[in-house]
Amino acid sequence: MQREKPRRRGIYLDHSATTPVRPEVLEAMLPFLREHHGNAGSLHRFGRNCRRAVETAREQVAALINAEPRDILFTSGGTESNNLAIMGIVEASDRTAKRMVTTAVEHHAVLHAGESLAHTNRVDLRIVGVDQDGLVDPDAVEAFLGDETALVSVMHANNETGVIQPIERIGVLCQEQGVPFHSDTVQSVGKLSLDVRKMPLDLAAISGHKLYGPKGIGALFVRSGTGIKPQAVGGAQERGRRAGTENVAGIVGLGCACELLHEELLSASKRMEVLRDRLHEGILAAIPNAGINGSTARRLPNILNVAFGGLDGERMMFALDQEGIAVSTGSACTAGSLDPSHVLLAMGQSHEHASSAIRFSLGRNNTEEEIDRVISLLPGLVKQFLEKPD
Repeated sequence: MQREKPRRRGIYLDHSATTPVRPEVLEAMLPFLREHHGNAGSLHRFGRNCRRAVETAREQVAALINAEPRDILFTSGGTESNNLAIMGIVEASDRTAKRMVTTAVEHHAVLHAGESLAHTNRVDLRIVGVDQDGLVDPDAVEAFLGDETALVSVMHANNETGVIQPIERIGVLCQEQGVPFHSDTVQSVGKLSLDVRKMPLDLAAISGHKLYGPKGIGALFVRSGTGIKPQAVGGAQERGRRAGTENVAGIVGLGCACELLHEELLSASKRMEVLRDRLHEGILAAIPNAGINGSTARRLPNILNVAFGGLDGERMMFALDQEGIAVSTGSACTAGSLDPSHVLLAMGQSHEHASSAIRFSLGRNNTEEEIDRVISLLPGLVKQFLEKPD
């Protein structure tokens, strides 16, 4: 009887969609899924035990971005954090005419929130474009600042290209005009060093499952003195800013993940950067028609977005999946859509070019051997598609 060949271990290069939960995080969570079942709002011993765990996690999250613990608000994830920041600021604003300024390359959690407010005539939405490298011009943002501007929202790093926006300069411009400044930092937290005591940010979104924590948990940094209107009502949790019984196990997991990343941020980021550059150079050397999407001077250490010369990116993704390699054609939230990436289109790319893009996003456990295997496989797949375009 013929033995089955052992299956090769899969190569996961889609960490910007989600990350695996670290063993240490799972171990920290388990007691709060088993024996510590109290409501963190209860005053008895069971509740107090959970309240202490929640406040410890708040301190751990705050430490990662050098915030005051009281400025950390727990949510269900990055989408809710962004929605709460945008809608909460706009609805709390006392400006008669309310303008919201954002960019064409934001995550849909930001763009759709702004569009929803505009559709109901609650804001005058202004969307700033980007250059061919995916970078926003701070001067273009400044042109929309004024007494009627209720909010500016510009992401720190793009989830598809990894391009890092000049939020320090944009934040200073907002400060000078007294305009609240929000940034979607979901992709940058844990990869870049963020210090909100030095950065001119009023609000910043965090997502647990991008940080080797659990899904369904996130946080929003809200600088003291920044007024937001709650979007979930019915209780006094989170200092009255977000009602609902706390997800204690998820909060503990997020806190543990942040503490671990805080300890290893620089070394882990440098290691991913070395692997990303190895993949970058290997692909360009092996595939002449390949090109890199987005700025190579200002980008996250773990994201590489590659255009494969007009080939169908979705077919390439599935071909890699057959080889046990997980990648993405864009942000996970647009999976199943037949439209090319709105980010790449905003950068001036054609539909054909944008549709050929693959996002490789590395994580803390990827190895040189895995990167080399991907590089070795790609030329054969590209040749196969060129010979059989349909």
